[in-house]
Amino acid sequence: MRTISGIALFILAGLLTAVGIGFSSQFNSGPLAYDDEQTGLREQTLIRFSFVVAENTPKGLAAQKFAEIVKQKTNDSIKVELYPNGSLYNENDEMEGLRRGSVQMIAPSFSNISEVVPEWMVMDLPFAFQNEDDVEKAFRGKIGALLQKKLESNGMVGLGFWSNGFQQMTSNQRPLIHPEDFQDLKFRILPSKVIESQFRLLKARTSPIPFNQVYRSMESGIVDSGENTISNIYSRKLYQVQKYMTISNHAFLGYGVLMNKSFWNNSLTSTQRQAITEAMQETTLWANQNAIAINQKQWDELKKMNQMDIHTLTNDERYEWQQALEPVYREAQIYIGKELIDAVNELRGKKGAE
Repeated sequence: MRTISGIALFILAGLLTAVGIGFSSQFNSGPLAYDDEQTGLREQTLIRFSFVVAENTPKGLAAQKFAEIVKQKTNDSIKVELYPNGSLYNENDEMEGLRRGSVQMIAPSFSNISEVVPEWMVMDLPFAFQNEDDVEKAFRGKIGALLQKKLESNGMVGLGFWSNGFQQMTSNQRPLIHPEDFQDLKFRILPSKVIESQFRLLKARTSPIPFNQVYRSMESGIVDSGENTISNIYSRKLYQVQKYMTISNHAFLGYGVLMNKSFWNNSLTSTQRQAITEAMQETTLWANQNAIAINQKQWDELKKMNQMDIHTLTNDERYEWQQALEPVYREAQIYIGKELIDAVNELRGKKGAE
């Protein structure tokens, strides 16, 4: 009998001890243990930034710079996580991914933005900009303001414009010197009615192909020609599948840096938005100068490699191209609107849409 009573008392004492331990934290007035790792995870805001080019391109380097500056300005409370080379989204689905909120930030080409906001095709117009100064005037002036405004009604916030550089024509069929040289060639293009119109006037065929498939498409013969910046030709080794290059500077390739509007308004504090805005301003100044430097450096490398037959348009040849492509402006007004066409024509020194 004593044995049974002893066992019962032992069990009762154990239960009371367990209950006391379990509830002691509720009555403990002392500070809780601090887990800095968990606190950091809870407080850090993640921005996933997807882009389709390599990390060593002007856009890739700009994205890295932006992530570093945001980290510094927010004391690491915001982490910008980079997804290069289309590893998260490619050109065909990145805009939808952003609008849906599946990714917070992207930097698509102007042409890809125009798939959702047609007015952005204004940046695809041939010979719209004579030099980098003209591009900066467009970004900072009326054209840039109008384009940024068009984004908001489509669930996006425009943070900035990043440059890649002027585009050049390439082919593995023949040199491209006069407008008639384009006839029947198969060009890879970005998706844009303005770009389609340009090549239709030159009597060439077109295929809109994502950038990360360009090399394979040229290698296999799906297309035999293209238009790209020096940095894209160099970084993607397109010189291995394109024999001829014409330095034409006929069009400008740049990117709109976009963020999901709901994320911007609802997931970031005003202090964080200010820090991101400042970081983007600093990054853009650096990035656009860096793009010029990269294109120049890689242009020098391409010439040293001597793998392409390179022709630079003369003033007379450039005039030929401009005259052949001028009708693009009249057709583009249907998609872009007269206000933007007039703004570009003013930049070109023309008085109005022709």
